[in-house]
Amino acid sequence: MRVVHRRPATVRCLTALTLGMLALTGCSTDDGPAAATASVTSAAPAPSPDRTAPSTTPTGTAPSGTAPSGTKPSGTGARWAGTKQFVQIDDARTADGRTYLSVRPAQKKPHPQFEAWVIVPGEGPYTEVSMTGDAQVLLSVPLGDAKHPSSYAQADFVGRLTARPSSDRALLGYDLSFDGEGRVTRVQSLYTP
Repeated sequence: MRVVHRRPATVRCLTALTLGMLALTGCSTDDGPAAATASVTSAAPAPSPDRTAPSTTPTGTAPSGTAPSGTKPSGTGARWAGTKQFVQIDDARTADGRTYLSVRPAQKKPHPQFEAWVIVPGEGPYTEVSMTGDAQVLLSVPLGDAKHPSSYAQADFVGRLTARPSSDRALLGYDLSFDGEGRVTRVQSLYTP
């Protein structure tokens, strides 16, 4: 008599789900667990001493760089100096040969049914940060043309982002890397179905 052992379909499904989740957590090009943890952390604006509006400049820290005329320089970018952050980007623009992003911290969670991410919007105001001239931009669907991230020019990124309605922008999330002065050196959009 020959005995055949079969795995129940539920075990195969759970195994596939587990492997999919592992693939999602390991598919970024971050520099290890510390970088993955840093990408989910966020910095909230602190109230100003007069309590009239939130201040984005950390105590005792002067904002780095200069902002274009008509806007205030942002200290939140300096607070993120040397870190990786996960954010939403509400708007992008180019002025004085530099690209500026309006960002707000958010959270990302694996999609329960697909190999994709679900974006949990942040709260509070958006803060403007600048990009370095040689910042790398990696985009995937729906902002890019493919499921896997591909390189784009900063001008293409600004055009693609601003062409989308603001309601669509709230569903998109990005991993940003900051240099020591709080300027964005890398933007990567997350694949969302």
